[in-house]
Amino acid sequence: MNNISKKWMKWIPLFTLAALCIGFAGGGAATKAETAENHKIADGVYIGNVYVGGMTEEEAVDAISAYAQSVDDAVLTLNANGKSVEVSAQELGITFQNTNAVQEALAVGRNGNLIKRYKDKKDLEHGSKVFELPLGLNETAAREVLTAKAEKLNNEAVDNGLIRENGQFQFIEGSSGVEVNVEKSLMTIEDYLKNNWDGTDASIDLVAEVVEPEGTKEELAKVKDLLGSYTTNYSTSSAGRCANISVAAGKINGTVLYPGEEFSVGQTIGPLTAAGGYELAGAYENGQTVQSYGGGVCQVSTTLYNAVLKAELEVTQRSNHSMIVTYVKPSMDAAIAGDYKDLVFENDTDAPIYVQGIYNSGGSITFNIYGHDTRKAGHSVKYESKTIKTTPVKTQTKKDSSKPVGYSEVESSGHVGYVAELWKITYENGKQV
Repeated sequence: MNNISKKWMKWIPLFTLAALCIGFAGGGAATKAETAENHKIADGVYIGNVYVGGMTEEEAVDAISAYAQSVDDAVLTLNANGKSVEVSAQELGITFQNTNAVQEALAVGRNGNLIKRYKDKKDLEHGSKVFELPLGLNETAAREVLTAKAEKLNNEAVDNGLIRENGQFQFIEGSSGVEVNVEKSLMTIEDYLKNNWDGTDASIDLVAEVVEPEGTKEELAKVKDLLGSYTTNYSTSSAGRCANISVAAGKINGTVLYPGEEFSVGQTIGPLTAAGGYELAGAYENGQTVQSYGGGVCQVSTTLYNAVLKAELEVTQRSNHSMIVTYVKPSMDAAIAGDYKDLVFENDTDAPIYVQGIYNSGGSITFNIYGHDTRKAGHSVKYESKTIKTTPVKTQTKKDSSKPVGYSEVESSGHVGYVAELWKITYENGKQV
């Protein structure tokens, strides 16, 4: 046999198969059994871990949906720092990314040219065909969940600090902590899902790192200068108001703020509830005085505000009251209310600062702010309140139809309104500049 004959001999079975197929196609309509078979996935086909061989498209979709539901319900145990928390796959936002898997499975042995279809079927005779069902992670959802769960896994570092006793500072040594690195842990979870996870309950070790305490002994040794101080009086206050002032001042006392850090009075003294240690006392609300837990804490924030002004630190948030307070002049107050009025300031110096709160039963509260004073010798500041205008009282009345004509009753006596400015005056060696 010549070389040309030998070359074509290996294709004879394929051409014979092609001829048979053409013959059947031209020989009449397929039987109902053959038609039904054509709408089923070939035997030996998997989508991910799900066997879909012999299924119709609808059956395969139902099987994948059932598998997806079982995956949603799977519990992942996240481990770090010798602790564990559990989270469902659904909470992490785990989703399937290959949405065309069923169509791809249906196409096995059916789509493509004659040779490809023949090859697909021969391959299935010797093994299975698996279409990947890769998992995706909703990073936004996963990051939020992981950040919240990490709080239960972390051991927070305790920063080195100070305590002031008998006019002297003492160094208080902190301790290191262990915290979950959320971004690196997200990568670990995603890698595990793609390469190791079978869709059932599993355990994943997160990435945790040692966090050293902030502030060195040398840094904190710089804290020795009085940068600003202010005192207000509350001797005429009710017992509840006095108690609230002492509680709030106590929560602020001893704060160490490192360069670049911000301090929020509202976050530090809250929550203003009975559970937070506060009592009912008078507080301003919508231009009226009402009984509220924590009533009086605004005097704490106001006193601190004026000490911060004296220290010339950066104030990033401050709000006035709805009515005039009596313990400072107009424009010198700093209100605290819910999550919409707060006093926030930043340590914009080159060294740590220490906030000392002093309150006494005689009815006065003082805040001292210590740090490293780099202002020139002879430098000083004072603040003056200037009232621009006043708004007269607007008494509100209401009529009563059951009373004689012309009768009216005072509904609200109102209060005087003020527009005021606070001026900062700077002196160098006693001379106003």
